[in-house]
Amino acid sequence: FKLRPISFSNNSSYLPPLRCPAIARLEPRNGSPESYVIHGGRTPNNEISAALYILSVESRGCNRKLTLCCQEKELAGEPPSARYGHTASVVHSRGKRACVLFGGRSYLPPGQRTTETWNSMVDCPPQVFLVDLDYGCCSAHYLPELSDGQSFHLALNRSDCVYLLGGHTLASDSRPPRLFRLRVELLLGSPKLCCEVLDNGLSITSAIATRLGSAHEYVVLGGYQADQQKQLQCHLVVLEDNGIRIEPQTAPPWNGEISSSRLWFGGSLGKGNALLGVPVEGNPAPADAFYLYQVTFEQEGVGSEDVLQGYSQESTDMEDSTPLEDSEELYFGREPHEMLDSDGEGEVYNEDDEEDETQTGYWIRCCAGCQVDANMWEPFYSTELTRPAMIFCSRGEGGHWVHAQCME
Repeated sequence: FKLRPISFSNNSSYLPPLRCPAIARLEPRNGSPESYVIHGGRTPNNEISAALYILSVESRGCNRKLTLCCQEKELAGEPPSARYGHTASVVHSRGKRACVLFGGRSYLPPGQRTTETWNSMVDCPPQVFLVDLDYGCCSAHYLPELSDGQSFHLALNRSDCVYLLGGHTLASDSRPPRLFRLRVELLLGSPKLCCEVLDNGLSITSAIATRLGSAHEYVVLGGYQADQQKQLQCHLVVLEDNGIRIEPQTAPPWNGEISSSRLWFGGSLGKGNALLGVPVEGNPAPADAFYLYQVTFEQEGVGSEDVLQGYSQESTDMEDSTPLEDSEELYFGREPHEMLDSDGEGEVYNEDDEEDETQTGYWIRCCAGCQVDANMWEPFYSTELTRPAMIFCSRGEGGHWVHAQCME
């Protein structure tokens, strides 16, 4: 399990570390590269974002080092409010495309808060938001079939349809086996939306959906079927031309750490692979340590063998997260020939090619009172894994970068 360096281009917007945002993949189109839509999420300060970002690959340098470009999209019309735990899907209709946002959770409105309920969470209203990704225009839609808000559900899309599967309703503290089919027609003028309630849903939250070889076949694994009760069963979900088919599948032989853990999280690695993480148990339990497992599914006839491989890695993202909050994974695909150098051999990472950050970048004296020492640094935010977060301060001519713990 290897981590490779990554950086953002100079013209990128600041992308804060987000938990539980809605993420959707945008296929390459009209010369534009593969990219991702990222909306909402919780910041390390437990603030909830309402921003929408477009994240794409700026360039691929030597040693497979990626440079990303992140642009914040201004939204007009009826934009969705700040939220997390919701879903984003991209639908295609009549030669056009749009992003569908649904569900999520947020804080109580300011006018309804008291001292005791200041940090209380509520489900967002059951609105469906359509976002024109070219112009940033948003429209909000109420559908009678969607009567309750829901969070941490799955959204699988094909063409002009989005299937909303499972989810948790905070008002009733329930996970009904819901399944909705949302159809979107991007007509000239105003779009047309219709919703259908199906009866073969799953009672599940925070699940992982990994796509198999076919473009419309998924394996759903992970998640929860009750508070602190994991869903150990796997399901095959096939999006057909006129419907959806859900079939139980034989689960991999989960090992002891996975079976006995109170929580798990992860994301899709694409092509029938998923990454699972569980906290390390022990007496005393190691602080902020996790086991990482790769789970592999293969289609029938290709050689079906579920593989679990264990790895451990330090992490500092436990904080006060609840079992219902899963993490999303971004995956940028590469063609086979891009993984080889001119001699036909795999590229080897050479840290000598990296920029010298002892003079620039993170290890700088950002201000007169800076106390950050590269040899004695300790994490300030829960999301800081190897080095401190930096924030751009606009004071002064041109602005400057300041360590997060040095900001007033």
